[in-house]
Amino acid sequence: MGMSLEFKLFLYLIIVFSAVFHEYMHAWTANYLGDPTAKNAGRLTLNPLKHLDFLWTVIIPLLLLFFIGGFVGAAKPVPYNPYNLRDQKYGVIKVGLAGPAANFFIALIFGLFIRFFPLQGFLHILFTWIIYANIFLGFFNLLPVPPLDGSKLLMYFMPRSKTFQFLEFSFVGVFLAIALAIIILPFIASFFYHLIVGNAFTGLTF
Repeated sequence: MGMSLEFKLFLYLIIVFSAVFHEYMHAWTANYLGDPTAKNAGRLTLNPLKHLDFLWTVIIPLLLLFFIGGFVGAAKPVPYNPYNLRDQKYGVIKVGLAGPAANFFIALIFGLFIRFFPLQGFLHILFTWIIYANIFLGFFNLLPVPPLDGSKLLMYFMPRSKTFQFLEFSFVGVFLAIALAIIILPFIASFFYHLIVGNAFTGLTF
């Protein structure tokens, strides 16, 4: 799929704002459940500057977009204290799932809009990529690879003695996550795009 410079920047902005909303929902959920750590750190906001991570929000997405033609992305993880959560049994899971759930919710809302109110031109391209990117990022963050959300959910069920060994996997995990995203996630995202919208994802550009 050939992409112009303008389109790559357009897609990059979608990735950034989708990742920001993802982290905002982590912060909102933690605060709602009784932990103000993220709020006190200034992360309960949709201001992109508060959530940018140099590696995952800038370097990796831009390198992939400009040199490979694919994309992944994430924002700076939101800090929270699980011991402050009112729900000590399921609070960690709720906070962990809030980010991916936010991406899937965005994809569902925009997808149903396209399904029942067909759009043309730039709006159709915009909505199409918002849907696809959010499905993609939702599943990407659920990969059980450090430092993504899926790894934190997995560690919740691990014996504490094993979590430190698992965290040592973080450096390798970055490359594994990118490889899985490039090889497998496009098929998964395309399938769920079709499921929501009712049409095949065509990767429209301008």
